[in-house]
Amino acid sequence: MICQECKQRQATVHFTKIINNHKTELHLCEECAQQRENFIQIPSFSINDLLAGFMDLGHAQPAFEKPASTKCAGCGMDYYQFKKIGRLGCQECYKYFGSELQPVLRRIQGSTQHTGKVPERAGSGLLKKKQIAQWKAELKRAVEMEAFERAAELRDKIKALEQLENQRRGKKNELD
Repeated sequence: MICQECKQRQATVHFTKIINNHKTELHLCEECAQQRENFIQIPSFSINDLLAGFMDLGHAQPAFEKPASTKCAGCGMDYYQFKKIGRLGCQECYKYFGSELQPVLRRIQGSTQHTGKVPERAGSGLLKKKQIAQWKAELKRAVEMEAFERAAELRDKIKALEQLENQRRGKKNELD
């Protein structure tokens, strides 16, 4: 679309004004838009700037004061480069910038652990396995803390769920 004012350059700024249900549109090039009084200059926005802003939140010490010695051994990227481009250089960067990434990921995604999605057909079996693993870890902690009644409850839950899973597998094998 060509600028409606100079009729030479490409229109990159688009005004839409609605007054008393009357809509007026104006398509201008950047130069013509800057010459108008009602033009508001909005700074450019990038996702890297957004991520950099997240990295500065919640730090006792501002991110720009981080020691420059923190460098990734895999790609040589330092924290300043990472903050500037908003992208890690390699998989090793997660180890070297982990302490800076944890709060950022928690704020952006709500968690630092990937949960993913599971297809509905396979989901029930995976959820049961995950529940069993969780209960086994809890059982281990209960035994270490000598909470034997809780440990017995967990042991029984694990056995019952494992038996249920084995029965399901047996029926599935019969159908095959």
